[in-house]
Amino acid sequence: YEREGTSCENLPETHAFLKELRGHVDERFPNRMLLAEANQWLEDASAYFGAADECHMAFHFPLMPRLFMAIQREDRFPIIDIVQQTPSIPETCQWAVFLRNHDELTLEMVTDEDRDYMYRLFAIDPQARVNLGIRRRLAPLLGNDRRTIELMNSLLFSLPGTPVLYYGDEIGMGDNFYLGDRNGVRTPMQWSADRNAGFSRANPQRLYLPVIIDPEYRYEAVNVEAQANNRHSLLWWMKRLISFRKRSKVFGRGSLEFLPSENRKVLAFVRRYQDEAVFVVANLSRFAQSVDLDLSAFKGSVPLEVFGQTRFPPVSNAPYSLTLGPHIFYWFALPPQSVEAVAGPAATAGALPALTVGSAWENALRGRAKAELETILPRYLQGQRWFRSKARLIQAAEIVEAIPVPPDAPVAHILLVQVTYTEGEPEIYVLPVAFADGGRETPEPTSHAIASVCVTGTGSEEKGVLHDAMVDPRFALGLLDLIARGRRFSGRFGEVIASPAPDFRSLLGTAGDFLAPAVVKTEQTNTSVVYGDRFILKLFRRLEPEPNPDLELGRFLTERDFRNIAPLAGALELRRPNGELTTLGVLHGFLPNEGDAWTYTLDTLGRYYEEVLTHRAESPTPPAFEGPLLAAVEDELPPRAREWIGLYLEEARLLGQRTGELHVALASDPVTPELAPEPVSDFTRQALYQAMRSLANETFSVLRQRLAGLPTAIREEARNVLTLEGEARNRFRLLRDRKIAAVHLRSHGDYHLGQVLHTGKDFIIIDFEGESARPLGVRRLKCSPLRDVAGMLGSFHYAAYAALLGQVPGTRPEDVPTLEPWARFWYRAVSAAFLKGYLPAVASVSLLPQAPAELGILLDAYLLDKAIYAIGYELNNRPEWTQIPLKGLLQLFKTER
Repeated sequence: YEREGTSCENLPETHAFLKELRGHVDERFPNRMLLAEANQWLEDASAYFGAADECHMAFHFPLMPRLFMAIQREDRFPIIDIVQQTPSIPETCQWAVFLRNHDELTLEMVTDEDRDYMYRLFAIDPQARVNLGIRRRLAPLLGNDRRTIELMNSLLFSLPGTPVLYYGDEIGMGDNFYLGDRNGVRTPMQWSADRNAGFSRANPQRLYLPVIIDPEYRYEAVNVEAQANNRHSLLWWMKRLISFRKRSKVFGRGSLEFLPSENRKVLAFVRRYQDEAVFVVANLSRFAQSVDLDLSAFKGSVPLEVFGQTRFPPVSNAPYSLTLGPHIFYWFALPPQSVEAVAGPAATAGALPALTVGSAWENALRGRAKAELETILPRYLQGQRWFRSKARLIQAAEIVEAIPVPPDAPVAHILLVQVTYTEGEPEIYVLPVAFADGGRETPEPTSHAIASVCVTGTGSEEKGVLHDAMVDPRFALGLLDLIARGRRFSGRFGEVIASPAPDFRSLLGTAGDFLAPAVVKTEQTNTSVVYGDRFILKLFRRLEPEPNPDLELGRFLTERDFRNIAPLAGALELRRPNGELTTLGVLHGFLPNEGDAWTYTLDTLGRYYEEVLTHRAESPTPPAFEGPLLAAVEDELPPRAREWIGLYLEEARLLGQRTGELHVALASDPVTPELAPEPVSDFTRQALYQAMRSLANETFSVLRQRLAGLPTAIREEARNVLTLEGEARNRFRLLRDRKIAAVHLRSHGDYHLGQVLHTGKDFIIIDFEGESARPLGVRRLKCSPLRDVAGMLGSFHYAAYAALLGQVPGTRPEDVPTLEPWARFWYRAVSAAFLKGYLPAVASVSLLPQAPAELGILLDAYLLDKAIYAIGYELNNRPEWTQIPLKGLLQLFKTER
């Protein structure tokens, strides 16, 4: 039906007619179905199902381009995002999913930015474009890469919906987009190497379209007959894929559950139907990947690889590790099958120190056994990632407190361990401990196990392992329960206060049993536990006598309804006898994300460098784009930046905007002394100058001492930096000698791309605890918001050169000289985009100097200070990385003023 003034889509009279037609078909023609071809967003297309009384099926148009985007970006987000947006439909209806059809690869159901991205990647020749799409077949779109073609089809056949294949794609047919309109993908089917590809015996000139004679897809080589005679051909592989799918109802009727992992290049999900479950994992990257997945819900199952009927290692409570080759996928059947526990005392206790206690394992925390345990702890602490003082010589470790958790029926004890050293002040560490007996799995001795324990009783003994309780789900759930109930309980060292935040209940929602705890592996100075998709609890390992900024600022920003952080859900605090509060842990609402912005940026840079190398003949050097960064904010970015950096420029601008909004929120309390912004006084400016000058003097001294030991490739740049020591002091003097109208406020304190989560559409700022190596008192000091800005700009520079120097797969050493000017170009363009978002966001409040010269001096000082700090850090920790901040400092002196 048509109606003037409308798009003629979803008209009421159309749906009324479809209901009538459906009734007629069901009555007169059983076992027939109606398929809707509605190229619309899902909310609109799903209307054609009606209440299961219109069309039986409808094409799922938005999924198709996102499958290609996911493969090209090596990122699972486009797939997960569109599947999660797919509305529920009547039980008797079904989506029809497809990769290609007789029309163009339609890009109507993507954003303008994504459409531009797809054009650049899949339709380099403008003639391949038609309407809002790309007129290519599947094989040419994927570069005729067999692995990628198989991966795409495996996704098509394993995701919800009924797969629809376009003729010829099962043999990898080519196309001819020079035929005009969409005829290039409608050429005769290639049945054999005979005349007209076996399609017709007619005169070739009478065919409706010519057959494909492209050398790579010529019909004599790519045809059904040839592939039918080759058991390794794509045609035979497709037949096997169809056969395997038809054996199981789980793909056509089952539910879908995405499995989160830290590697967003890997897509993993479980399909379930009745008693059947299939686990699918796919590597979207062109490089090998590893992934750890939580399959504990299937503990005891032995995954059976569907295609080869190969049994894989059984599933346990531990993360299930898989290594995937480039563009490889697996389908695993998960039959319910009991197996023995994967780990146990016999397997784990052999290399551990041994303790013998009477009656109960808790006696290891008392008397003589406690003294023995204290002799074991120094070695254990030195082996933990979260222990900060590995370079110091431990004199003793004393258990000063053992707090039972929960207090009425404890499954673990929180130990406060005071560590004294031969030099310097003692530190107190938080160490929760639990006991795993022979009936439960125990941690590996190299990770969380502390000691083997033999518990003796009257005529019997029990053996097990004393281990870090953070890996015990009972303890992790116990902590969450304490926070939910707002419990308080006392020990000799003080009172533990577990308190929920006002938003706790709303964040919990109806999670019910879906709060299975899992320890996050990437932490360094703390330990975090994720509870399903609801919460993340961070336990601070080193106890310090002030509120942790992560709790302090998290609580303040949550109260201010700042949306781009993980909302505060609760806290664990220790109130000392003197009334002072110390933060033990912070509970935040868990926000779905695709990983940190550092990893996302490196992936983006990998593609950017590939683009540069692809077009280096036509653009051997980047366009001129020098001068101070603040000046670049006022200028238009070069067209080449928009063309090759693309969407990331907008994302950098958005990140700058979010950073500015964060600073405006942090400056919104003029009353509370700990949070109120303060004007920069002469004294404050002098103190800042002295701190920057002292750091510079110390770093240049260390660099001079270690010059001879640096790698040869770095030594020359280090010498050049040393010649600039006097100029560095002069720049800092500009800060000292000029009165600058600005304010200091609480800030993030350790702001870089690793402290930002990328959701696919926005950014979430995390970890407000500041630089963990500094004392809490120093981390809580106020400073210019430009310190955070300089940190992020420095992180952009680090990413540009880390990707260049081997942190991104595929970068070759011989390409570095060609790419290095483009790395600088990328850094300046992205930094300018960030500032274009940041400066307008803070313009409504007086956080920054209004005079451009003063703003430039202040930003320049923080950028220089950040580069000098990074040089010192790398010299002490990763000497081979020192060249990155060295390059950054040299570039600052070359162009920033």
